[in-house]
Amino acid sequence: MLVNLTDVFTNEGQVQELDVPYDADAFTNHFGTFQIREKSPVALRLSNIGRSKALVQGNARFTFALACDRCLRDVDYTFDLSFDSVVVSPEYTDGGMECKDSVDDEDSSELMEGYHLNVDELIKNELLLNWPLKVLCREDCRGICKTCGRNLNDGGCGCDDFVPDPRMAAIKDLFNANKEV
Repeated sequence: MLVNLTDVFTNEGQVQELDVPYDADAFTNHFGTFQIREKSPVALRLSNIGRSKALVQGNARFTFALACDRCLRDVDYTFDLSFDSVVVSPEYTDGGMECKDSVDDEDSSELMEGYHLNVDELIKNELLLNWPLKVLCREDCRGICKTCGRNLNDGGCGCDDFVPDPRMAAIKDLFNANKEV
């Protein structure tokens, strides 16, 4: 969704507060596509902080269905996003010189389409920055059996879980080669 920032860019001291709906039902990143189970509107506060320059502050809440990294069971994972970003209009200058270095132009240009703020791109960036490295259904998740694939949180499976010492593999091979049958 695009939000017009013309009034904020052109009126010194201008502040707008609005709730913007987030329409997507799923989020895709390099890990896959994830269903959004619950979402709140994106609450934005847009403030003029200089000529053709605005501060975008906001928050939103999303709950996704993610798989536990150990047992693969679905887990509801909630993101409470809170963000601040400075954006500039296409004609932003500082003292008559194009000012590409004083504002992080890459972030600003990625979020702006002319005089419109791309809220979907803003939320996408915030979700990527806050994406968890590991998702667990619980801290003491036991995972799945390496042999049969049973979820070990539901109980044992009876598979042999003996792991031989790899340092003894050469000796074991010697015994097996010289074994008399």
